[in-house]
Amino acid sequence: MTTPPTGRPETTTVANPGTTAEPVRRRISARVRILLWLLLVMAVGLVSVATTTRSILLRDVDHRVNGLLAQEAGEFANFEERGVDPETGRPFTDPSRLLREFLVRQYADPDEELIGLVGRPGHTPAQIIQPRDIPVALPLHKDADARRRIFDSADSTGTLQRASGEIRWAKVAVARAGGETEAAFVVAFHPGREQAAVNDEFRILLAISGVALLMMTGIGWAVSGRILKPVRLVRTAAAQLTEQDLTRRIPVHGRDDIAALAETFNAMLDRLERAFAAQRQFVDDAGHELRTPITIVRGHLELMGDDPAEREETIRLVTDELDRMSRIVEDLLLLAKSERPDFVTPEPVQLAELTADVYVKARTLGERDWQLAEVADIEAELDPQRITQAMVQLAQNAVQHTAPGQTVRIGSRADGPGVELYVADSGCGVQPQDAEVIFERFRRGTSRRGARGSGAGLGLSIVRAIAEAHGGRIGLRDTEGGGATFVLTLEEARA
Repeated sequence: MTTPPTGRPETTTVANPGTTAEPVRRRISARVRILLWLLLVMAVGLVSVATTTRSILLRDVDHRVNGLLAQEAGEFANFEERGVDPETGRPFTDPSRLLREFLVRQYADPDEELIGLVGRPGHTPAQIIQPRDIPVALPLHKDADARRRIFDSADSTGTLQRASGEIRWAKVAVARAGGETEAAFVVAFHPGREQAAVNDEFRILLAISGVALLMMTGIGWAVSGRILKPVRLVRTAAAQLTEQDLTRRIPVHGRDDIAALAETFNAMLDRLERAFAAQRQFVDDAGHELRTPITIVRGHLELMGDDPAEREETIRLVTDELDRMSRIVEDLLLLAKSERPDFVTPEPVQLAELTADVYVKARTLGERDWQLAEVADIEAELDPQRITQAMVQLAQNAVQHTAPGQTVRIGSRADGPGVELYVADSGCGVQPQDAEVIFERFRRGTSRRGARGSGAGLGLSIVRAIAEAHGGRIGLRDTEGGGATFVLTLEEARA
């Protein structure tokens, strides 16, 4: 059976055996959410501004109308009290005469009516009006029922709601000697046109607000897309990352929070790349270097006979290879740890004392002419254990490439904001073609440097890793008179 379309967005369900299928709803992007919230806030703000403006304008209309009514009523009351009939020269005695003379002297606004009413309460009063056109559908002077209601009202001001429009009015009664109202002056105002003008302005404001919202939609879409571009790049880069490709980076522009997010993500990728590279390097190096001793051990064990002397020799060879494998693994693990942020723990150290300790420890490595060349009597910020390990490794390297009795000098000195520690030997030196590779893993110098040691070629790599963990470097210089000088430079290490 085919289900007819309902016009609703499709919902995909994913079901696992033994579980209830749950709908997978489409996610609304951050860009759309930001834009919707922005438009909602702007719409509320613009409507609030337009509504408040309308209220203020209507209030101004009310104030103006009330002021005009009060002014006209006050002028008539003053005229009634002080006015003089021009024919008699005496105060007015005839209400009709009073109203007629007053209306002749007044000039009303276009929406204003000045009317004199004469009669008895409960009856439709006669009216005295100014002969002019009023721009309303049903003026007061043509609405007998409205005139009667105003004339009979006990209030002096009020509002009359009619189907043809609202009337605001004020009345000044002219009483007879006995107190009964005989006539009244009425000022009526029709606020419909001014209220319509205010409503027109309100609609114009709403229209302008709508256009502003449309413009803001386009601008907000473009700006939010530009702002969130690094976030999309982060998501895309994260989706494309694999163990084989960790080289993608996000371009960083500006100095805002989004740029900081991109920088943080790039830094995280740098750490991941280094970690994976260290892992791959460890696996590759271990596989490369351990394959040979494993083959040697397996071969000797397979060929080992029953002869006790042969078995003893085989065990000695196997033990030697296993020891070498253990040293290789320990060195590789140390190099792998060098990528971690806690590989070194700097602390204030007296460099002179550290140099003297290294000299004392190095003297036990071989029968050489050990010399403490110079010491820097300063305080430095470094990890004493790692620096000692690096310097002892350099001293061991010097022992391997010098003959008994040859000179090996150890020293330290200040170098601007940093320090230098060095080991200088008087051997045959390092060939130029070897100077670029001896700090790489499993790389050794040529035979002219001296007899090949029993190491796996990881010692100088460890020294370089310790130097770089301190933010420094390891360098190679020629020793005056022949030999090689390895210099460990720690920049900005002085405390």
